[in-house]
Amino acid sequence: MDGSRPTATILDAGPASIDALPAGQQILEDALSPPADNPASTAAGTRRKLARCSIVVPAFNEQDNLPLLHARLTSVLERLGADYEIILVDDGSSDGTLPVIRALAARDPHVRYVSFARNFGHEMASTAGLDRAAGDVVILMDADLQDPPELIPELIDQWERGFDVVYAQRRKRDGESLFKRLTAWCFYRVLNAAVPTGIPVDTGDFRLMDRRVVSAFRKMRERSRFVRGMVAWIGHRQTAVQFDRPARHSGEGKYNVVKLALLSLDALMSFSTHPLRVAALLGLLTMTGALIAGLAVVIHKLFFGLSIEGYALIASGIFFLGGVQMLLLGIVGEYLGRIYTQVQQRPLYIVQEEQ
Repeated sequence: MDGSRPTATILDAGPASIDALPAGQQILEDALSPPADNPASTAAGTRRKLARCSIVVPAFNEQDNLPLLHARLTSVLERLGADYEIILVDDGSSDGTLPVIRALAARDPHVRYVSFARNFGHEMASTAGLDRAAGDVVILMDADLQDPPELIPELIDQWERGFDVVYAQRRKRDGESLFKRLTAWCFYRVLNAAVPTGIPVDTGDFRLMDRRVVSAFRKMRERSRFVRGMVAWIGHRQTAVQFDRPARHSGEGKYNVVKLALLSLDALMSFSTHPLRVAALLGLLTMTGALIAGLAVVIHKLFFGLSIEGYALIASGIFFLGGVQMLLLGIVGEYLGRIYTQVQQRPLYIVQEEQ
């Protein structure tokens, strides 16, 4: 019968399909296993070629550090064999930072600078530099020489291998007190656990970003900014390069306990709704506790005839519930305040001088 022909065709095709399985499996394994020397590259193992590199350095009262930083940066960048630019951002400094920056720009054509009309903060200064960077890669670093310029070639090497974000991860922190190291350790671990996208631990802003990562970053114009969290949220292929962080060369650190706490608050509320969920859970627990306490009083009064003076209990409950309500209002108010400042659509920073 004609109906048997399809069956014969299927049987004939069977051995050929079985023979093809090993080849197909090999193709799948090759696709899922890029070359060992280049884990993030294409299957062909090609490396990126760097044509231009941008260095962004926010600076606030760093007049004593900038000349040495410029000398070390120039020494490293000249050996790259690619064009480069150094963008210095003066965040409304009150010392001689701006005159030093002007002098560096007058002497070195690779140096550009931006000066704010007032102090807008480190995150805004970083944003201003990233807004103006034109390189294939952009490296963001601090001006205090705790981010060693000598690490830049290693960051670029990882970019050439195919990674889009290469962040410098601190292995050791010299010149810092035990309290500072402890608070920093807690800051990164709590933040990494609370933020859904995950933020690499023990990493500051010192990192390399590919051009497309910077382009995506420029589209994010929220006022409550946490640059390292925003870069983590963007995604793409990211990796770490570990280093031992040296002590600050000159001046004082800009992040004390209060500023670190405020930065934590910015990071937590900019990337997570967990505080609102905690508030709801706290309200539920308080309501449950109040209900149980009320039932206990009724049971003792009706069934055991115990004389219970309720004034102290009532007063304590009122103060407790009042405190809980204030806490919940504060959390909700923090989110509403951020919405208010965002809808005002004010510029992120005001530039006073630029070259």
